[in-house]
Formats: sequence, C-alpha cells, structure tokens
Amino acid sequence: MYGLPISTERKKQLPKKAIYAKFDLKPSQRESFDADIARIDIVAVVSSATVPALSEGAEIKEFYLLAVQMKRKEYDTKNIALLTKLIPQKMVLALQYEEQTQFAIYHTKLISSSWQPTEDAALPFSGLNLDTVWENIVTHIGHIEVESGNTLTEQIANNDQRAKLLAQIATLERKMASEKQPRRKREYFEQIKQLKSQKWL
Repeated sequence: MYGLPISTERKKQLPKKAIYAKFDLKPSQRESFDADIARIDIVAVVSSATVPALSEGAEIKEFYLLAVQMKRKEYDTKNIALLTKLIPQKMVLALQYEEQTQFAIYHTKLISSSWQPTEDAALPFSGLNLDTVWENIVTHIGHIEVESGNTLTEQIANNDQRAKLLAQIATLERKMASEKQPRRKREYFEQIKQLKSQKWL
C-alpha cells in the first residue's frame, strides 16, 4: 500500500457521522465536508508491532495511513486539516480522486504533495525508528530540504518565513516599477533592500 510494508495493511472505515459528532460541526461545515469527501478508511498502521524491525521514536509511537476518497480535486484545505485532528494519532492522508492521488500530512501545518497517478504514488519507508520514518515522509511530501543544524520543525518555520519575505519583496517590486515619484521609488527600494538582508534569504 503506497510503498508501506504489507504487514502494516488494515481496512477500517471511519464513518463521516463520527466526525460530525466529534466536532459538533455546523450545518454549513458539514455541507462543505460532505461536498469534498466521499469516504475515509484506515488502510495502514505503522508501529513497532506491525514492523518489528522498527523501534518507537521519542515523538512518534505509531502512525496511520488514511485513504480519503475525494468528490473533487479542488477541495477546501480546512476539511483536510480537520481530518488530521479526528483521532489523537499521527496520520498520513492519501487523497484519491479518480485515478490520481495526493499525499497530505500535518506537521506544525498541513503539507501536501502534488497530484500524481495513483499507480506511481509511493511513500518513502526508511529509518531505524518511527521518528526518522515520519520525518522522511514529511520531507518527501513537502519537498523539504533540511539544512544542516536545523530540525525539521525549524526548517518548515524558516521556509514559511522565507516565502513570506519573498512575497513581500515581489509586492514592493511591483509597486516600485509602477511608481512615478522618485522619492517613493527610493523608499520602495530601501524597503526591498532591508527585506533582502533578512537571515532567511
């Protein structure tokens, strides 16, 4: 199942009614959730019990793989984030739409891969303990390169900060390009220069 050992495979449906009951969703939230998601199944449980060669991690004791049948490709990410809070367990989501799959995972924030043909969709499974296996899956899904000296969580925070700065710089550069007044142009230039000096860039 998506590159995970056969010994981890399970098949247990999670009824949507249970989700509605747990979160006490408003009618509008239920409608949104129902418009996106058709069915949810636990399809794998990864732990030291299902993979004896793996030891428990300091953080991760086990995690689930959920297959989520989607009704549409352009979904509301809030519904997927909600799913990750359904059970007090780390989980990887395989979102399935027609013949395509997108992986999603929550690690400080919701991280997702691009859509790919289901037959090609696979997760990396490497590491001596569950912490390492989990981190390798997160970095694979998010295309994250962890720089030397950083933890995965720090790297995600740094990447987010970098993305925000680049967006601010792009906005200021557009304003500077369309500005007619030399004084305002200079102000934009100085703001851009200051942002580019930040340690995240």
